[in-house]
Amino acid sequence: MVRIPDAKVALSTASVYPESTATAFEIAARLGYDGVEVMVWTDPVSQDIEALRRLSDYHQVPILAVHAPCLLITQRVWSTDPWVKLQRARAAAEKLGASAVVVHPPFRWQRQYSRDFVSGIWRMADETDVRFAVENMYPWRYRDREMLAYAPDWDVTKDDYRHFTVDLSHAATSRTDAMAMVDRMGDRLAHVHLADGRGSAKDEHLVPGRGTQPCAELLERLALTGFDGHVVIEVNTRRAMSAAEREADLAEALAFTRLHLASAPARRA
Repeated sequence: MVRIPDAKVALSTASVYPESTATAFEIAARLGYDGVEVMVWTDPVSQDIEALRRLSDYHQVPILAVHAPCLLITQRVWSTDPWVKLQRARAAAEKLGASAVVVHPPFRWQRQYSRDFVSGIWRMADETDVRFAVENMYPWRYRDREMLAYAPDWDVTKDDYRHFTVDLSHAATSRTDAMAMVDRMGDRLAHVHLADGRGSAKDEHLVPGRGTQPCAELLERLALTGFDGHVVIEVNTRRAMSAAEREADLAEALAFTRLHLASAPARRA
């Protein structure tokens, strides 16, 4: 007998870039993902709640999480005020039935936002049932130089948040022991971005199993501990030579995840 945890496996819409948000729903439905995480970015559909609802209904693929627009290229998406961005992400999650909003720590040059970030996230978390899951990031590196781009810290376990997202590609880029980070997160780990990496200075987001990160070990631990959050495949398929190659990568990532989330009861002893 095999025990499968309640955790759902979702596809991040970022995983099909440079294809569209709509394409991610099509692929998620075709491959049998449990849902999607919407990365809110420059694609107008990703910013449009009604368009997202129509896609979800048409493909019968639920939206499980919303990734707030925290990237450099999304500084003007949903306002230039970072708190307004998070308010709109929460509203989108509530209207679409998503249970989590993923948020990055602020950039260091967002000084007022970074000063108020920890307390502000707590205030927002107190106002909703949606989980604000703050994601681990990494220092930026160029040759032998390292720049600390995030504040209060790229290692979000150094601050007090109600919920965390762990991203294994980011752990690889920061050259951090991912399982030790998960230990520090403890029962506040609410969300997983599953991708692999080899410790490059660039954030690689490889298909799980193609790098050096403990992807299988993490999934097996989630199964053994009854993790009830979402596991989101967030991989880079930009180098795929065709739509078929991209889809094959995303099918492989799903198969890897489902395999390692299945745990035999004897292993729980």
